[in-house]
Amino acid sequence: MSKSWKESLLSPEATVKDAKRVLDSDSMRIVFVVNGQGKLLGIVTQSDYRKGILKYIDYQAPITAIMNDNPKTVLVTDSESEIDELFTKTHLMHLPVVDEDGMLIDVEYYDEHLMIDSQDNWMIIMAGGLGSRLRPLTTDMPKPLLKVGAKPILETIIDNCISYGFKKFYLSVNYKAQMIEDYFGDGSKWNIQIRYLKEKKQKGTAGSLSLLPEIPSKPFIVMNADLVTDLNFQDLINFHLEHRSIATMCVKEYEFAVPYGVVGVNDGAIEKIDEKPVHKFFVNAGVYVLDPKVLKFLSENKPLDMTDLFSKVIDGNQNTAAFPIHEYWLDIGSVDDYQHANGNIVR
Repeated sequence: MSKSWKESLLSPEATVKDAKRVLDSDSMRIVFVVNGQGKLLGIVTQSDYRKGILKYIDYQAPITAIMNDNPKTVLVTDSESEIDELFTKTHLMHLPVVDEDGMLIDVEYYDEHLMIDSQDNWMIIMAGGLGSRLRPLTTDMPKPLLKVGAKPILETIIDNCISYGFKKFYLSVNYKAQMIEDYFGDGSKWNIQIRYLKEKKQKGTAGSLSLLPEIPSKPFIVMNADLVTDLNFQDLINFHLEHRSIATMCVKEYEFAVPYGVVGVNDGAIEKIDEKPVHKFFVNAGVYVLDPKVLKFLSENKPLDMTDLFSKVIDGNQNTAAFPIHEYWLDIGSVDDYQHANGNIVR
């Protein structure tokens, strides 16, 4: 095979931290857990790791704590058509090949059997904000055109999306919209299609979706135009499909350290003292995957924020999912954030 799956092998004695190291460094984005004889015990995918994040799993926990110990596999005797059928049915990116004793012999790859169609998913980028917290930088220029490294934030986002095969973009614009349109045009410079959702008034982070000229046929990604991230969009779409969600929100773990000893009091008596405890939360990361049916929750003439849209979906008893981002992520919401991005990102 052209890809070295043997570099993705770990023993059951490995830790969650070891799995993260392999997942982050390996283009295959999967770990195969094998014993000393080479027998496949399980796998760890990006999805498995993200599920562990949602459970606040300890990095020093054994890899078996997040391992899928019953993965889909194919036999060395299976035909190409049987493998194709299983890929089509499961949407998996990899299928371990085992012999009759369960020994890992090889790995089959989705993209060597079937065409990946993520490029059919639309990318909708919210670029209409005022950028008030970034003034005076945004007095004469919209925030999406501020440069991080050698090019504007929005161009960096679009370039990253293109690397995952996205071809159809909608940019929601309002503040200094013409400057954005003049820079990106119809997208032909990048060999993509760019169209614009023009907000006459601020419609919120979800409201401008009501301006879409047609209903998409597949789940689409919505993201803010002020994010710098190494997020894998293919993983995000796969996660959304795997969880049968109609609305998936990317979340980022956020830690808040209380700078004092926290005293637990009950009826005037001290029960416990936590010295400078650290609390962990998941915060909205500003990237979403939505099914077309979510658009029915929008009102054409009413502003709506994305958090309110999710509340409507939840109240409607529809499936939602949280996709934890462990990759680099920075929301450029202030001058300090902007300076930090320029100091750490080289594009």
